[in-house]
Amino acid sequence: MSKKDLLLMRLQEIVHSVDCSKHAVALIALGSIGQDTDRLDDYSDLDFFVIAENGYKDRYIGDLDWLSRIAPVAYQYRNTADGCKVLFQDRVFCEFAVFERDELAHIPFAPGRVIWKRDDVEDSIAFPAKDYSLPSGSSSTEWLLGEVLTNLYVGMSRHRRGEKLAAASLVQGSALVRLIELHEVSGGRKLRDRDPFSNERRFETRYPEFSIRLSKFIQGYERTPESAREILNYLNEKYSISDAMRLAILDLCE
Repeated sequence: MSKKDLLLMRLQEIVHSVDCSKHAVALIALGSIGQDTDRLDDYSDLDFFVIAENGYKDRYIGDLDWLSRIAPVAYQYRNTADGCKVLFQDRVFCEFAVFERDELAHIPFAPGRVIWKRDDVEDSIAFPAKDYSLPSGSSSTEWLLGEVLTNLYVGMSRHRRGEKLAAASLVQGSALVRLIELHEVSGGRKLRDRDPFSNERRFETRYPEFSIRLSKFIQGYERTPESAREILNYLNEKYSISDAMRLAILDLCE
């Protein structure tokens, strides 16, 4: 059996277990088992919400017998007040959250797909009550440019101080995140397959030409100055940036 087939079989086993548990009202599949099933492959996990009757949330989040009775669990970790991550011994990985029916209206999530529900539950339960999107769409080019430049400057200042880890985090992390947002905002193209909770997901597919340069922007712990210089060169090619900031960052990179 392929891993993909195993994932789909395990999902159905989970659905059956939730159905038999008596106090759940729906199971919403998310991500590659939700509305994006074309992305499902051997490296996918099972990402889902269990919607419980009011008053029964702890039954599902506090006791995972509804999962362990399906197959042996090798590892489990409660990563939030609402959610858990579980690895079965056969390497099927699940990330899920449990919400009571009245809670769901206040939870931001990307639209999913109803895999199972009670008859009194509408299909619309798989869609968030309010639209959720990353804030970058409302950020101006000027603001994002300022963020990238100042992150580079502060990051390189920390590098010169000897704070290499903090510098790498700012230059190859924070500055790059803003640079990606800047590319999207100024690119004028429709965003496809964008994960509203993790903008880095599927980035190479969405922007293959830009992605070629990523290895130069992320050169590792010992090469933060080189990474900063490459990001700065890109900004200088594509945008009108402050000469004063450019020279100040270059001086710190020497």
